[in-house]
Amino acid sequence: MKIPDNTKIQSVDIKVKDLVRSLTFYSEQMGFKIISQTNETALLSATGDLPYLFKLIEIPNAVYKPDGTTGLFHIAIRLPSRKELARVFLRLFEKKVKFQGFSDHLVSEAIYLEDPDENGIELYCDRPKEEWQYKMGQVEMSTLPLNLNVLTNELDDRNVWNGIHPDTDIGHIHLSVSDLNKAQEIYSMMLGFNISNSTYPGALFFSAGGYHHYIGANVWSSRNGKPAPENSTGLNGFSISVPDEKFIRFIQANAESENLIIKQFDGKTLIVSDLDNNKITVTL
Repeated sequence: MKIPDNTKIQSVDIKVKDLVRSLTFYSEQMGFKIISQTNETALLSATGDLPYLFKLIEIPNAVYKPDGTTGLFHIAIRLPSRKELARVFLRLFEKKVKFQGFSDHLVSEAIYLEDPDENGIELYCDRPKEEWQYKMGQVEMSTLPLNLNVLTNELDDRNVWNGIHPDTDIGHIHLSVSDLNKAQEIYSMMLGFNISNSTYPGALFFSAGGYHHYIGANVWSSRNGKPAPENSTGLNGFSISVPDEKFIRFIQANAESENLIIKQFDGKTLIVSDLDNNKITVTL
């Protein structure tokens, strides 16, 4: 079966040390809106309405994710335009948030940073799809320097801040995995994503509907690594929206054959695991 073209990443659940500190970063500084909040959890989106994009989960006495373990590499937050990417960049710059890098990936323009719990964040906007280049059936991506002036010159209203743009979503999720063959077994063979790029040393990218990637996997610092401890900050799970019940049942059959079912499909959600113990919720 072919994976539906309108498959996408829906949400990410993140474990944090201090919920108030994390809300300062994601809501007050970055501009996501709080949907609901308890003493231990908070749901956020770009609009303040469901479905949520982020679930923050406070873990008492949490430790930072140990080096060399598998799990989250970064969450990629997709802005609808270069102008809106520039707006968030200037907002964070004014708040004295530290940045880790600025890259032109040919298909997109990206800014890298960390949240207060060392969870990797990519802020990016796509270039028009008609500008993407292909080679041997795979989309070409690279990591080139990004000219920040090109971004900031888009803004003629630099003092306007009403929060992050409401069309912002989770563009992709990038994982540190123990083995690329295992990642391919799960994300391509079990979940049905297409391999969109296999030319980066130590990495694979998976997609649907001709997008450059919804899932990235690399072994740059995690080859043969073990999953991070349960009480560490980082990824608690992520969800994929697959608007086709037959395809979800196809995923379930694949996961059953690998003994990777966490929760059977109930007509709305299916929960499975990858081979590095990352929890994946497939939603209709």
